[in-house]
Amino acid sequence: MSINALSTKARITILAAAFLGWFCGGVQIGMTNLINDAAKFLIIDAGWSTGLDKEALNSMTANWYAYLQCAFLFGAALGGFIFGKLGDRIGRTRALGISILWFSVLTALAWFARDPAQLLVIRFLACLGVGGCWPNGVALVSETWSKVARPVMASMIGMAGNLGIFAFATLMAKNPVSPDSFRWVFLVGASAAPLGLIILFLVRESPAWLAAKNNVSQAETDAPPAPSVFRKPYLGVTLVGIALATVPLFGGWGSFSWILVWAGEIGAPELKAHILQTRSLTSILGSALAAVIALQIGRRTSYFIAALAALLISQYIFWFASPTDEGFLVWVALWGFFNGIFFGWLPFFLPELFETKIRATGAGVSFNFGRILTATTIFLTPTLKAISGGNHVHVGRATSLIFLLGMLAVLFAPDTSKRDMEK
Repeated sequence: MSINALSTKARITILAAAFLGWFCGGVQIGMTNLINDAAKFLIIDAGWSTGLDKEALNSMTANWYAYLQCAFLFGAALGGFIFGKLGDRIGRTRALGISILWFSVLTALAWFARDPAQLLVIRFLACLGVGGCWPNGVALVSETWSKVARPVMASMIGMAGNLGIFAFATLMAKNPVSPDSFRWVFLVGASAAPLGLIILFLVRESPAWLAAKNNVSQAETDAPPAPSVFRKPYLGVTLVGIALATVPLFGGWGSFSWILVWAGEIGAPELKAHILQTRSLTSILGSALAAVIALQIGRRTSYFIAALAALLISQYIFWFASPTDEGFLVWVALWGFFNGIFFGWLPFFLPELFETKIRATGAGVSFNFGRILTATTIFLTPTLKAISGGNHVHVGRATSLIFLLGMLAVLFAPDTSKRDMEK
């Protein structure tokens, strides 16, 4: 079945569904910024802070913040694999709708959390759906638009995530949470549930997936399941995909998170908010332009340049700049732009690496596997700070070198510009 079997209206509906799905995923990602406050409020509510001084309370809060961050990262990584396989088995649309319903319902349950441990379990389970939303959305869009339009449409999914993060950050800036009023935020995260139902019942399925399913012979039906993305002949391309997605995921933590910590220590209280807003806005722009840039200079070249620029800007910031400098936000804006290119580039490139029968699984594993490394490194934060003598600048200089890996990995990436997405 060809993509021509879909009307223009059906393709636009599919794009809108995937766009809104990952916008809601971006809101979920943005919610991780609330977790630090939520953990502290729940520690106090549960009575765990009794007898603790301010320093001990802050230390306990920081530990639970790290645990909850890792719950998101590990949950999303596992969800990308589980829901990716589900999308390859029952269809992109069904898996996308289920993943959105999954994280919406479980986020609503966070309203009832009474201590950080309960919130930890709920967030881990909810983030399975967050991780599953991305691969099915990008696979669906990639398989329903023509070769010319596909990169631009798919890159809009990356922009949607950044828009969701920015929207949530703006909501929090205008409505700061307090110990007595923070649970309502979980209802915001749960508001995507109607979208999940609409996708399940009203959005058309990928013609490429339907064709692949209908072409399976009875002999193939009785045969063992499709080969794993971690085995030949897919292992090599999977490792390349993981490396390409890990670099911006880890780099976003390794560079930007340390910039925020640094700014929080030496700058005015509102400086962190200004840095976040600046980074978010230019990341949205970079995501929106990623496909246009890739079509003009080539897929692999655009990624290489983005990695090189992110490396140089990060190193300049940590060697020669300071958050209190007058032009510091300019460098943050440039960093955000090139980081945004990654997240507009990945939605159209990762699905191109894999055949239809394993596309959602491959894209999901590639995009989310880097979260495992990022989560592992969060646990190493105290060690990194100890090695650097507590100097965040030194840690940032080291961790931002991850962009060198991206420059190397893309050299091994195949040319996917002529990939037939109906096979």
